[in-house]
Amino acid sequence: MPRPGIQEPPVKAKPEVDMEVLATLHPELLGDGHIYVHCHFKAMDDDTLIRIWKSTFLIDCHSPSRASLIHAENITYAPLWTQVPGRSDFSFLLIFSRLPENCKLFDLVEEIPQPGGFVIKAIARNEKDVYHVNI
Repeated sequence: MPRPGIQEPPVKAKPEVDMEVLATLHPELLGDGHIYVHCHFKAMDDDTLIRIWKSTFLIDCHSPSRASLIHAENITYAPLWTQVPGRSDFSFLLIFSRLPENCKLFDLVEEIPQPGGFVIKAIARNEKDVYHVNI
């Protein structure tokens, strides 16, 4: 029986990305200018609960510019929780608005009103604006 406040993520598929195809894509072919951050999470306990806050940003390390979270796949938004079953690997995708073209380094920051928000520092910008991070 599901626990109150826990909801399955809206997208349950685990898409596979062909890395050879991804390597041939040019950002201009994607056409949307968004930044894609694939997040990988290793659950250390049984039935770990995770979620993402809409107050998650990409912050340019050398200017006040920030990109807003515009969509999340395979994870729920706070206050709801996504249950990660028994010590498994879990992945989700965060899609952000644009950062300025001259941004070369940025932080992924979950700004939340309680302890436990994550911060991934100094992510080097690449031409594809597609990233993989471990949370």
